[in-house]
Amino acid sequence: MTRLSVNVNKIATLRNTRSIGIPDVLHLSAKALDAGAHGITVHPRPDQRHIRASDVASIAELVRRYPGAEYNIEGNPFHGLVEHCERVRPDQATLVPDSRDAFTSNQGWNLAGLEPEQGVRLRQAIDRLHATGARVSLFVDPIVPMMPLAKRFGADRIELYTEPYAAADPAHRAESLKLYAVAARAACQEGLGVNAGHDLNLENLGVFLNELGVVDEVSIGHALVADALEFGLEDTVRRYVEICLAHGP
Repeated sequence: MTRLSVNVNKIATLRNTRSIGIPDVLHLSAKALDAGAHGITVHPRPDQRHIRASDVASIAELVRRYPGAEYNIEGNPFHGLVEHCERVRPDQATLVPDSRDAFTSNQGWNLAGLEPEQGVRLRQAIDRLHATGARVSLFVDPIVPMMPLAKRFGADRIELYTEPYAAADPAHRAESLKLYAVAARAACQEGLGVNAGHDLNLENLGVFLNELGVVDEVSIGHALVADALEFGLEDTVRRYVEICLAHGP
């Protein structure tokens, strides 16, 4: 089945607007897991504008108390991600090529266009992450030639960047879905697992999972936290989990 990892960055963003620790990211991460989420995702950036270094460690301890749950840390491997992972040893590290000042992740790796030195550094980062016991996923666009390159770099999975699908005009969404389905099949042919994330929500998730049929995990934060304002966090998590159960592989 497709597993749901709840990205708690937006909860941390709200907390960081004040200095009183509300909302409590650790407490709400536990509530998400209690409601059936299969894991927690964090994306600690160097400026700590949402997830802080202390969150990374405390959430790691929390997730370990839930048998079968997984901890996913995502971020740029050249901006401190590897060091976070070496400290807390997550189940999965998702490597994202975002800049230090990026508002949010907005593109996948162009593995074919990396400078030789950068390519060497990426391979070294993946080796260090594997040494911690982490599964490594590379954040990529739905481009078929990226899949054998991801495998060559040593990735275990890819995470498809799904904002273009979510933002597609309804008249062109079927065409967009086909691109993702073809890319997912290409990843599977390389022996890679398939994750997906970015702007997936209650309306577009089921169709996406049905079309691809091979998605191991979705990481959802912004839409899920927004839905929680309307439905409550626990009910919202259950709604997303139901979609994953009904439409996953």
